[in-house]
Amino acid sequence: MATITLTISALPAHVRTARLMAATVARRAGIAAAAIDEIRLAVGEACSRAVAAHKVHCPTQPILLQMTDGTKTAPGRGPDGDAPAPAPHTNGHTVQRFEVVVSDRAPAKDADGAADPVNSVLDGLFLDSDDTPPGGISGFSPGLGLAVITGLADEVRIDPSDQGTVVRMSWPMAAEQAHGPSSN
Repeated sequence: MATITLTISALPAHVRTARLMAATVARRAGIAAAAIDEIRLAVGEACSRAVAAHKVHCPTQPILLQMTDGTKTAPGRGPDGDAPAPAPHTNGHTVQRFEVVVSDRAPAKDADGAADPVNSVLDGLFLDSDDTPPGGISGFSPGLGLAVITGLADEVRIDPSDQGTVVRMSWPMAAEQAHGPSSN
């Protein structure tokens, strides 16, 4: 199991670098070709959301990406000091996963205590006005990006806090050819 760590400045131009790095690491990890575009898009959405949040709250702070191939524990377990969850099994075989974690340092709540719309997953996907919110697409809430991520990644966990938001995404590794019938 290898982990690649990438730290980017909170600039929109660096989102492209993060997408390319995630696609490259996923390809090298053996992820099925059909999932590479999903990974690229999900990482782009997570990084764009983090850049938008940093632009408002902490523009000089970096955004952290961690890409792990062959994760043997359940996503979101282990690094924070909790005991690792057992690896998921399918038909008696351990399922290895490719995991991408995007961590930002923008608080999940505004100063007045209201939830930041950037961290809303499904609430308020469409805006009533023609104004474009920071990090949003005209007519859409920035929470739409997290909704898109949940549709692209096989497993997603979003952990907002006052110290920032952690978006964990994972996909199954390609099944090994060795499980097929023997030709002897």
